Amino acid sequence: PWDKNDAIMSIAAGAGGQDAADWVHMLFLMYQKYAQRQGWKLDVLDLTEETFQSKTGRHPLKNITFEIQGAYAFGYLKKESGVHRLVRVSPFSSDGLRHTSFALVDVMPKIKESTLNIKESDLKVEFFRSSGPGGQNVNKVETAVRIIHVPTGVVVSCQVERSQSQNRARAMGILESKLVQMMEKERVAELSALKTKAKPEWGNQIRSYVLNPYKLIKDHRTNYETNRIESVLDEGYLDDFIEAEITAQINGV
Repeated sequence: PWDKNDAIMSIAAGAGGQDAADWVHMLFLMYQKYAQRQGWKLDVLDLTEETFQSKTGRHPLKNITFEIQGAYAFGYLKKESGVHRLVRVSPFSSDGLRHTSFALVDVMPKIKESTLNIKESDLKVEFFRSSGPGGQNVNKVETAVRIIHVPTGVVVSCQVERSQSQNRARAMGILESKLVQMMEKERVAELSALKTKAKPEWGNQIRSYVLNPYKLIKDHRTNYETNRIESVLDEGYLDDFIEAEITAQINGV
């Protein structure tokens, strides 16, 4: 029922140390390019940077949450949920060693209308200063918002808007989407299937991206594979992977 909705995506670093933090940013750029090619709008809602100095020109990220607005965005992207594995010669290795790293992608539908009643008394709201590249505070006032739903322990945050009220409104939208997944009784079974529970580590990957010693991206669910690494990672050509997933779903595979 949510295929027509916008999508809220999160990417979190798993096993792999510095490479995993770089991998989070690489995946974000891939989805950003895919959204641009679809004519969709992408807004970053929240991110947490690592503190080490990157050698790739990309800011290393512990996690990032963003919203993609476009027709059927969730329907196309929902099967991207899961563990994504990267194998490459690590730019962080002085010995030029091959390294494996993992990131967990989670995709939720943005709930536009819901009968869910969230009580103010169930919320713990915190304000903090938003941070920019390198972790420095970019605002002198505490405009960023973190909301904790006490009964469930769900935590959401937003720091991209200029005012507390705007960030709070966006954070509440994310919270509502998360709670709908957890709490709407008539849809619990279906929503449970949408929420990935895998740990971002070896053995749980849905897709592998091998850059060395050969070039290959393989989806382990559909067995679709390609050696067009640059087209996928740099230009966001995910169409064949997504079409393979949709076909498998239609065929009940």
